[in-house]
Amino acid sequence: MKTSRNLPILYTCLLTTILLTACADYTELEFGEPEVISSGFQFTEGPYWHPDGFLLFSDIPANSIYRWTPGSDQSEVYIEPSGNSNGITAMPDGSLVLAQHAGRISTVTENLELVPIAEEYNGSRLNSPNDLAVRSDGLIYFTDPSFGVSPEDQELEFNGVYRLEFDGSLSLIYDELAMPNGIAFSPDESQLYANDSQTGQIIRFDVLENGDVENPVEFANVGASGGTGAADGMKTDSAGRVYTTGPGGLFIFNENGEQSYHIEFENRITNMAWGGENKNELYITSPSDIYRLSVNR
Repeated sequence: MKTSRNLPILYTCLLTTILLTACADYTELEFGEPEVISSGFQFTEGPYWHPDGFLLFSDIPANSIYRWTPGSDQSEVYIEPSGNSNGITAMPDGSLVLAQHAGRISTVTENLELVPIAEEYNGSRLNSPNDLAVRSDGLIYFTDPSFGVSPEDQELEFNGVYRLEFDGSLSLIYDELAMPNGIAFSPDESQLYANDSQTGQIIRFDVLENGDVENPVEFANVGASGGTGAADGMKTDSAGRVYTTGPGGLFIFNENGEQSYHIEFENRITNMAWGGENKNELYITSPSDIYRLSVNR
């Protein structure tokens, strides 16, 4: 893929090499050139496109959530402190909900105050909630690896995937992933995906009407964690494709778990969110930079 002369100088200075590989369905998707829209952070994660037309993302070590507005060359602090937030998404009523490495799931009030709604499982502190997906009825599913908790503070002996019930209680739905991380629903919410940063596995569950999950199977695998990245942030699209970060960049699988695309980045990427006016742009986080990638789908 050739670098456009119209890309910002900041992007061209990154010396990021983008490679595309695809199976027979290559023509189904077309990708633009990644563009760096904001940079200079410590470790960004959890992007979320707000319906009011701006991007939110977490900088975990900075203990802050930032806001970027299209047309701006800078991001501004939106919430600080953020409880070392990672994943950001919204409830059906539009209110924000955060996964926080400080050991909590919290909602955000209209005044941008954080209200914890889950902190413990069976009386023990959660490890470091990482990412979350909200079903259309308001059930919250989240991953809880031990990335952000010190050994002396860790109270749970496992890393789990949970469902936060309507009454505020937690149900453990899976505890067989070494480091559960990304989580996402299929378009019709009949299936739930969760990945494992340590092994690269993506597990698919069937989701029942009452919110229970069953029949966990390995959907795909992007390979074990390494210096170029890991199975981390994950999203789906309207066609049922699964997008996940992995070693070396962005992996895209069809609904049968067959790899269709691999967009390779020299720098590791950590998470992504659909956004833009037509929801045809992927906003991709990396430790120091935020990328925008147009996808014709």
